[in-house]
Amino acid sequence: MKNHKRLLGIAASGAALATVAACSSGSGGGGSTATNIPTLTGDCAKYQAYAGYSGKTVTLFGSILSPESDSLNSSWADFSKCTGITIQYSGSNTFESDLPVKVNGGNAPDLAIIPQPGLLQQMVQTGAVKKPPAQTVKNEDNWSAAWKSYGSVNGTFYAAPMSANMKTLVWYSPKFFQDHGYTVPTTWADLMSLSAKMAKDMTGTSKPWCGGIGSGTASGWPATDWLEEIVLSSQGGQVYDDWISHKVKFSDPQIQQAMQTVQGWMLNPAWVNGGYGGVKTIATTTFQNAGLPILKNQCGMLQQASFYEAQWPKGTKVGPDGDVFAFYLPPVSSSVTTPVEGGGEFVTAFADDGATQAVQNYLSSPEWADSRIKVAPGWVSANEKVDQSLYTDPIDKLSAKYLADPNATFRFDASDAMPAAVGSGAEWKAMVDWFGSGKSIKDVAAEIDAAWPTS
Repeated sequence: MKNHKRLLGIAASGAALATVAACSSGSGGGGSTATNIPTLTGDCAKYQAYAGYSGKTVTLFGSILSPESDSLNSSWADFSKCTGITIQYSGSNTFESDLPVKVNGGNAPDLAIIPQPGLLQQMVQTGAVKKPPAQTVKNEDNWSAAWKSYGSVNGTFYAAPMSANMKTLVWYSPKFFQDHGYTVPTTWADLMSLSAKMAKDMTGTSKPWCGGIGSGTASGWPATDWLEEIVLSSQGGQVYDDWISHKVKFSDPQIQQAMQTVQGWMLNPAWVNGGYGGVKTIATTTFQNAGLPILKNQCGMLQQASFYEAQWPKGTKVGPDGDVFAFYLPPVSSSVTTPVEGGGEFVTAFADDGATQAVQNYLSSPEWADSRIKVAPGWVSANEKVDQSLYTDPIDKLSAKYLADPNATFRFDASDAMPAAVGSGAEWKAMVDWFGSGKSIKDVAAEIDAAWPTS
């Protein structure tokens, strides 16, 4: 759903769906009210509510890159064909730094897919963000109140959630496990015991765990996920919330303890970095490539979100009996009920003309979510009106199960929810320092705490 941090890639892609209103005729006017609205017929009739803006182009900017952006473009192809609205999408692996430059320079996109509530808050403070139209607000009733709060700033709703992703997963090879007599762990103690056993069994550069935190200007974000998983599953939701607001600092005992746990896990030289080398190679390995050694039996496990499914090479079978699958990351403490960390993306407007609002309305609808599910395995929506039968991908089903669990201790990605200067700034950098140069836990915490805004 870092967001997105979520799908940053190694090469930007931009695509425009140049479209013709094949199912309609006429053109729409500017502003918030359409004129000369055509009557859409046949398969296009379901897009009638968005008609009246044929020939208009709406620019959309995000961090989603190929191959994920390919399915994104496909998801609105029929909408564009029927309405005549061209959605011109462009993605960047420096999105978090590029968007403020565009906005502050007067070159903002019509819409942006923002994966961090902290960045959303920063953009709202510029005064450039437009409030959503009434239909988008109404569509928000199909999401839980928590998701609406993530798209709000100081109680005012600005950005409709677009997707959700589950971070609390561990990827592995079912065949490798079966061949070596390994069983999927259900407790943290079992996971640590399995890691120790794998370390004894594996030779050469093969290790129990692999990882990569390289991601362009967003390098470091996967390591923030590792820490967040441990904080939530060891300390619980209240400490996690207080950590986001800085009532609990990185230097406080609860977070220091969690960092020690991460150090014994993902900075353990006996356990990482399978297929690549020592601990420091985690800082130079891209997150996209991090799990590939699993396919060569050089790595036992990768902790990464549901959206990592899109990174497996074409032809990789994903499933319980496939080349790769995933299991729920067991909690550190049994006192925390089913901790689940998730992320998401939020459609934010910097224009309020009619065509832009039509696209906003469509992208916040369950109909668009259904369309995206059909073309994008590894993509999940927390929209409650989504047709659950459309989830045929096993990872999507697994993710939806935990994201929809009313008894789970669900929390949004902490670094995404922190102020942008910290969560997508100082913390990302500090994580690279921690893994890449061996900076101490104490110094890493001090570096992040020092970056916290004073107001």
